[in-house]
Amino acid sequence: MRDQYNNQLKTLCEEIAQLGHFCDDALAGAIKALHDNDNDLARRIYKSDYIIDQKEREIENLCLTIILHQQPIASDLRLVSSALKMITDMERIGDQSSDIAEIVMNLDYAEKSSFKTIEEMAIVARGMVQDSVEAFINQDIELARDIIDRDNQVDDYLNQAREQMITLIKENNHNAATIVDILMIAKYLERIGDHATNIANWAIFQLMGEHPEKHPHPQARLQA
Repeated sequence: MRDQYNNQLKTLCEEIAQLGHFCDDALAGAIKALHDNDNDLARRIYKSDYIIDQKEREIENLCLTIILHQQPIASDLRLVSSALKMITDMERIGDQSSDIAEIVMNLDYAEKSSFKTIEEMAIVARGMVQDSVEAFINQDIELARDIIDRDNQVDDYLNQAREQMITLIKENNHNAATIVDILMIAKYLERIGDHATNIANWAIFQLMGEHPEKHPHPQARLQA
């Protein structure tokens, strides 16, 4: 019975890692489609969102099975309950990657000079997604805290993109629809950063039993 329980917990971590790979592939594909003006790739990313949805449901069922049949306690219960929370964030990352891909399919590439900030923002957001799953799987608190700190960088990129788009509007030399599309992509990337931050928060909760705000980063305490 104990072996079955341990195997279920091991499978749970493996499934979360796989879902993380699916999310990373979706975001990476959306970013590449934007950079390469690849409508076919964008369409594949848009249509493949169901894979992430299906994996989320499988993990949710596994978590509920463990809770109902094994009645985990202490750290194991925190692992399972945190997994239930974070897979919702991972599914949303998949949704927003799909949303970006949908925009890319209709984007005016005559305006590609406006994409530099978005592409830089995407690199940071993708790194946060990759590292947040790694922090959860490897129980790495310091990496999780670093991800939380990085969220400010994504927010700064969003503000920078907004300022750039305002300038373009004032200059009146860019297509208005393109500007709206670029801002929507920036907003989706900002939300992806938020979801990665949530995952990092759950990685910390899994280990400490409390949310990070009750155990602030040492640097935050120095600045308080």
